[in-house]
Amino acid sequence: MKDEKIGVGLIGTGFARSAQAPAFSVCEGAEMVAVCSGRFENAQRVATEFNIKHACENYEQLLALDEVSLVVVSAPPYLHHPITLAALDAGKHVICEKPMAMNAGEAREMASASESRPAQLSIIDHELRFNPTWRRLKELVEDGFLGDLYHVNITIASGFRHSAQRPWNWWSQESAGGGLLGALGSHAIDAVRWLFGEIESVCGAVETMVAERKDPATGEMKPNETDDYCSFLMKLAGHEGHAAQGTVLLSALFASGGKNQVTAAGSKGTLVLDGEETLSGALGYNHPFEDMSLGDRALEISVIPNNIWARSFYHLARETVQALREDRTEIAHAATFADGLRCQEVIDAVRRSNQERRWVDVGK
Repeated sequence: MKDEKIGVGLIGTGFARSAQAPAFSVCEGAEMVAVCSGRFENAQRVATEFNIKHACENYEQLLALDEVSLVVVSAPPYLHHPITLAALDAGKHVICEKPMAMNAGEAREMASASESRPAQLSIIDHELRFNPTWRRLKELVEDGFLGDLYHVNITIASGFRHSAQRPWNWWSQESAGGGLLGALGSHAIDAVRWLFGEIESVCGAVETMVAERKDPATGEMKPNETDDYCSFLMKLAGHEGHAAQGTVLLSALFASGGKNQVTAAGSKGTLVLDGEETLSGALGYNHPFEDMSLGDRALEISVIPNNIWARSFYHLARETVQALREDRTEIAHAATFADGLRCQEVIDAVRRSNQERRWVDVGK
């Protein structure tokens, strides 16, 4: 398939419009051939903007197109399970947005369907695994820079989707899969697993601080059903006879937007990923930190929005298309559906911990 283009179908016009369509538009070997949305006019608008041949009225219509070989499921989370299963049944390769599903039960069915189809590529869009500086962080961890891990702390402060000023939409609906734990907590959980190992148990709090949001259609205030704050403790497995500790803080409530950071401390060194893409490390105690960040060539591509999510997805898209053109269904570092299932099990454990006010073992 090296000389053939990979036909891409986009299901969704939110993140798909702002990050995924720009990425595929400049991805060698890819051709966006179809798009659909919950609102047909949105699909038509994106099709016109990116010169996409088919604007489809629903995902079933998109999946029926022979020209589509790779499907990007970028719809709200409550649709990930039915659309992904339908896409796999239709013989398509799949990139599914995170969180993978509404719960571990749905994720398990999706993982089983993926496992039964080894000739079809199926990955979760944890695009930070493809960011150059995050890859550098993983290399340092695997090379033993930290020594034996003691603890890891992650803070994600984002007002983008959940700030008090944003209107009521599906992000405010529990039944649609809205909420900060699924939207950004899934990234934190995947990062911990990818970089440092499995999460064995958690103890967490999941809260809704902004009680109401304005419905743009009616102007009336409606109840906000989903979390805009979450924090949890975690214990990690397999660290020289002790369980490494960790904390995750997710908040949409910082007035200025806050600052994102990953800090990992071990017996030999410390690594800090500050502001998402500035990496520094120090060996031993009282030693100065050294800048270990890497540049990102996606910064040179004008059509790619200058944010970590869009640039990282560009790298994911490029490596995915390259793999498919080489008839490969495995991609180094990509999050598999098995990874997505484990991530969903951690999310479920955090929710259960909040409800029962205790430590919960993941997957139990």
